[in-house]
Amino acid sequence: MRLLHTMLRVGDLQRSIDFYTQVLGMNLLRTSENPEYKYSLAFIGYGNGNPDQAEIELTYNWGVDKYEMGGAYGHIAIGVPDAYAACEKIKAAGGNVTREAGPVKGGTTVIAFVTDPDGYKVELIQRAEHAEGAGLR
Repeated sequence: MRLLHTMLRVGDLQRSIDFYTQVLGMNLLRTSENPEYKYSLAFIGYGNGNPDQAEIELTYNWGVDKYEMGGAYGHIAIGVPDAYAACEKIKAAGGNVTREAGPVKGGTTVIAFVTDPDGYKVELIQRAEHAEGAGLR
């Protein structure tokens, strides 16, 4: 078994594509439209996505511009070589850093949090092995 993708429902597909590609450095991998059932999909990720890396499926249900976050959802995590530099790059691109880079409470791992336009949280985890091929250099 392998993790293929995580699906997020979004209120504005293009706004979400712009955030994940322009702010977080992902690639738009493919899109599809389903007029019969009134939804559009966009798959984003780093590199070429599957099978090398899992993807994010952005789902836009036509006419729905907002969702309740609920209490069960946590966050998506992305490995970055330098969380401090990633935060600066994200802010410069218009992204919303909601927790600046720094050690996790009770530990030494450097993390940060960003919130996407729909309110989903994205954790940045500083990891040396992600220095190559990361979109947030």
